[in-house]
Amino acid sequence: MTVSMGLPVTMGAGLLCSFGVAPSSLVVAPKAKVLMENKPAASIMDMIPGTNIPPFGMCTSLANPQVAAATSAAMGVLTPMPCTPTPLGPWKPGSPTVLAGGFPALTNSSMCNCAFGGVITITMPGQTKAMAP
Repeated sequence: MTVSMGLPVTMGAGLLCSFGVAPSSLVVAPKAKVLMENKPAASIMDMIPGTNIPPFGMCTSLANPQVAAATSAAMGVLTPMPCTPTPLGPWKPGSPTVLAGGFPALTNSSMCNCAFGGVITITMPGQTKAMAP
């Protein structure tokens, strides 16, 4: 399977948020019944906080009310607080040619915006080979 806009993403893909302090790994439920290398393939709809996107350790965004309050209490010293991923919508862009569970497949060039200003990106697709059709 080839995807023109990047490699397909599977369960265990590496994630990073621009305001998180630690990496995370994508969790994909096998509901779509599409497997790559025996792992569930991800779609652009795999963006549910806590279910698909685990926390990134601590959050450093002042747009996060918890971080803003803690920083204010610390007299302006940036005080990270626990990350609560809050995606603003599906991953973009998805694959223009491959579907997973009826939605565009997620690729390693996709990204997702967080309500607190962070950008969630894919650092490792979770699979190691792209198969030709």
